[in-house]
Amino acid sequence: MWTDGGIACLPLDSRSWTMGVVSTSAMLSHVLFLLHFVTLTLCQYDNCKSLVSSDDGPTWEFYACQPKPMAMKLFMQIRVDPPGITCGNPPERFCTLENPYMCSDECDASNPDLAHPPQLMQDRERGGPITYWQTVTWSRFPEPLLANISLAWNKSLELTDDIQVTFEYGRPTIMVLEKSLDKGRTWQPYQFYADDCMDAFGMPAKRVRDLSAANVTRVICTEQYSRWVGSKNDKVVRFEVTQRFTVFAGPNLRNMDGLYTRMESMKGLRDFFTFTNLRLRLLRPALGGTYVQRENLLKYFYAISNIEVPARCKCNLHADQCTLQEGSLQCDCEHNTTGPDCSRCQRGFKAKSWKPGSYLPSPNGSPNTCEAAGTLGNCECYGHSNRCSYIDFINIVTCVSCKHNTRGQNCQYCRLGYFRNISAELDDENVCIECNCNQLGSLHARCNETGFCQCKDGSTGPKCEDCQPGYTATRQGCYPNVCDDELLLCQNGGTCIQNQRCVCLPEYSGVLCQQLLCEGEKGCNGASVSYLSLAATLSCLLASNLLRVVNAW
Repeated sequence: MWTDGGIACLPLDSRSWTMGVVSTSAMLSHVLFLLHFVTLTLCQYDNCKSLVSSDDGPTWEFYACQPKPMAMKLFMQIRVDPPGITCGNPPERFCTLENPYMCSDECDASNPDLAHPPQLMQDRERGGPITYWQTVTWSRFPEPLLANISLAWNKSLELTDDIQVTFEYGRPTIMVLEKSLDKGRTWQPYQFYADDCMDAFGMPAKRVRDLSAANVTRVICTEQYSRWVGSKNDKVVRFEVTQRFTVFAGPNLRNMDGLYTRMESMKGLRDFFTFTNLRLRLLRPALGGTYVQRENLLKYFYAISNIEVPARCKCNLHADQCTLQEGSLQCDCEHNTTGPDCSRCQRGFKAKSWKPGSYLPSPNGSPNTCEAAGTLGNCECYGHSNRCSYIDFINIVTCVSCKHNTRGQNCQYCRLGYFRNISAELDDENVCIECNCNQLGSLHARCNETGFCQCKDGSTGPKCEDCQPGYTATRQGCYPNVCDDELLLCQNGGTCIQNQRCVCLPEYSGVLCQQLLCEGEKGCNGASVSYLSLAATLSCLLASNLLRVVNAW
């Protein structure tokens, strides 16, 4: 027997129903199915489905469901950093705060009896000697002694009880517990710990028991687990989950309906207890209630013997089992859902959009089962619409308000500005990909069925993001080159600027600096040649004389 929220639950093989005195023939035809009946009122969300009797024979009845909590330390992957923070390489002596001058202990990674590797934070000691991971000592003071412990599961989990971290030789005076919802790509604080919260983090100290229903998800700083008390028994640092549950479920969690109702109605409450990764940032070790004693730095270090993470796999209330598959935890999805977290509908079951299961109404919740395609008003919308409409004057049924950038009677086409993802099925939410045509280079935002955009003159590329040879990219788009370094050369010493203009020497003009300033109406009189170079003046005089000869002839 086990309990779920204080409610006694019988083993599955003891929860079958037997039929009352009814029609003998009806009982005989259904007796095998009725052996599977489950009293779900006793164990909320324990099972995803049950066979029930109906006028059409035995049929499945579906319920919201979730896996049982597990000791997630058995499945976590541990990484510590920075490199070299684990003691033992090279071997190092250390002492304890209780006996600060008896520094006869040693950490040696090459000796199994003296090594303290990270995996000892999750081993099962079973009553034997305490084993623990340990860092190097604070021999580089005043440089901070910093260590990060990252815990990964490659799976979304939901906390069901307090996280407990057991420290040997003193709890840190400053640390932060962080969580990630995206497998370690981004992090956010879960709770701050310090012997002086205002000094360490600029936050007033709080306890979880002081939180109310309105602020139960607030990230707080607590001094409860960081101050030195001088007792070897004060080893554990907690992230209190149960006390947060009791805000809604009452003492001893007797009113789990109250908690589950809040899980549905209070924004962010479910997500607060959800994570894929956890990280401990250890910022300052235990000091023994004094300032750092620089004459004996061998007594300052971190040591962790155990990390407990009681949680269940997050399956969005679509699975009651979670198993290890190919090295990762996976939900055994029901309700025609699929994925590691049962977070999408199976192929062919997308007649309506996927939704997580709901804790309400109590006690069995709502399964929000994915429905087979084609069952929604005899119209196939490929999961991109929840409604159909009958248009009388043309006698057709059409999908209404197509989503996922689809359009058409059956949401089978892509909206303008999108094209079909040929690697995706029609019922995939990512079936339509945005064209992303370059605004400067394309004629419009539409593209063809392969994603190519229609380009303006001078533009090229699938998205019209490049310029053709002989064109240059400007803030207004691709413009024809005025000059370049190959064919359209600036003449007479001119310089080509960004392929758009030639900067000429003072005595030349023209698009390519091909024309002398003395040519034309002014001629080469004394006023105009005063600033010309000698060579330019001679050239100009020669051109003038030739012009007179031609005119005389």
